[in-house]
Amino acid sequence: MSELSVPALSTPNLWLIVVLIAGAAATYVWRALGVALSGRIDPAGPVFEWVGCIAYGLLAALIARMIVMPVGPLEATDLGVRLVSAAVAVAAFYLARKSIFVGVTAGTLSLIGLTMTGVTLF
Repeated sequence: MSELSVPALSTPNLWLIVVLIAGAAATYVWRALGVALSGRIDPAGPVFEWVGCIAYGLLAALIARMIVMPVGPLEATDLGVRLVSAAVAVAAFYLARKSIFVGVTAGTLSLIGLTMTGVTLF
């Protein structure tokens, strides 16, 4: 008789299952810890203020890196165009009473418009 095998539990697939279970376990442990501690942490306390500062700093660094040292299709655009588009986005954000949608839309449209017209500033 031939030996019956389960294709889903072959060696390559077994490692995939082990990696998925380990990744899910690592994720859910931190989520469970967050749920357990969420009632004990003061949202107006120094820990949350520190976390907020770190988050804003990381976001600012990522945006600056995308403008100054882009990768992919954005790399083909002019540095001056990227800087002007970022300035337009910030100005529109504040002029529209801190509307993220207006700021992102204005920055995106200015980047597209300046790039398509072939403007080079630097």
